[in-house]
Amino acid sequence: MPPLSILDLAPVVDGDTTRQALLNSIDLARLADRLRYRRYWVAEHHNMEGVASSATAVLLGQLAAATSRIRVGAGGIMLPNHAPLTIAEQFGTLAELFPGRIDLGLGRAPGTDRPTMRALRRSLESSGEDAFPNDVLELQAYLAAPRDDAPVRAVPGQGTEVPLWLLGSSLYGAQLAAYLGLPFAFASHFAPEMLMQALEIYRSNYRPSPRHPKPHAAVGLNVIVAPTDEEARRLFTSAQQRFLGMVRGRRGKLPRPVESMDALWTPSEQMQVERMLSESVVGSPVTVRAGLRATAERTGADEFIVACAVHDHALRRRSYELLDELAA
Repeated sequence: MPPLSILDLAPVVDGDTTRQALLNSIDLARLADRLRYRRYWVAEHHNMEGVASSATAVLLGQLAAATSRIRVGAGGIMLPNHAPLTIAEQFGTLAELFPGRIDLGLGRAPGTDRPTMRALRRSLESSGEDAFPNDVLELQAYLAAPRDDAPVRAVPGQGTEVPLWLLGSSLYGAQLAAYLGLPFAFASHFAPEMLMQALEIYRSNYRPSPRHPKPHAAVGLNVIVAPTDEEARRLFTSAQQRFLGMVRGRRGKLPRPVESMDALWTPSEQMQVERMLSESVVGSPVTVRAGLRATAERTGADEFIVACAVHDHALRRRSYELLDELAA
């Protein structure tokens, strides 16, 4: 089985607070640090009541301080929302405080709606997806060894060479990651349609770089492990309800699980939700082990990045503990 890592959206659950969501993320990171997980990533989202990881670098500082071994990083920073220098300084600071443990995954989408994007950056004229390749190169230069002729330097940041990843849910990210010789993570946990094509493009077009002579592809999965298939499927209804809300244009806190989704969605909505969540492995340890092995064989993934949207924090912890046992 490929190495396992964690993707945490710091979910704010129905009936609880943002503060508790952040404390839960710190608690889960401590657990992952004691187990065998390779990385603990959080994702930047904005204007979403159910996601508490909007100030990503701030949260990462708390997660890194609470742990000692595991790599901590962004999965990812939505670069169109930020000046590359700002991100270089933020992650350069983290790298100086926690050397050898910080990752920086970069996404091309804003991770929010256009009004919020305007509020984040004030102007869209010099930002956005079209500028993404140049922004990645600019950021990479700020984190590289200092140059005497550089008019602007990231302090902290220069010389830290924080490892960069490119993230994507389409073919564009795969192509750019291959061209730049960077690790690539595909967001198949919510946009699985182009997964196999993206992996093929990335691997077949990969240009070796000094730091990454070989391609490294991580695959995002939703994984829930419980003692029985029935319980795991019930816990999974929280994620299904969240995605149903997205289909209907509604966003909110992570819902409580329900016994059945049948009365909540139409056949058309069910089809849309199940398509978005098709890269999910849900069940007992036996079921999940078989599912992960099949996914590893199908994708050739070098790593799995695992999301686990479970309403009850204790049961989310339990899922990651059971998953760790499967990787032993």
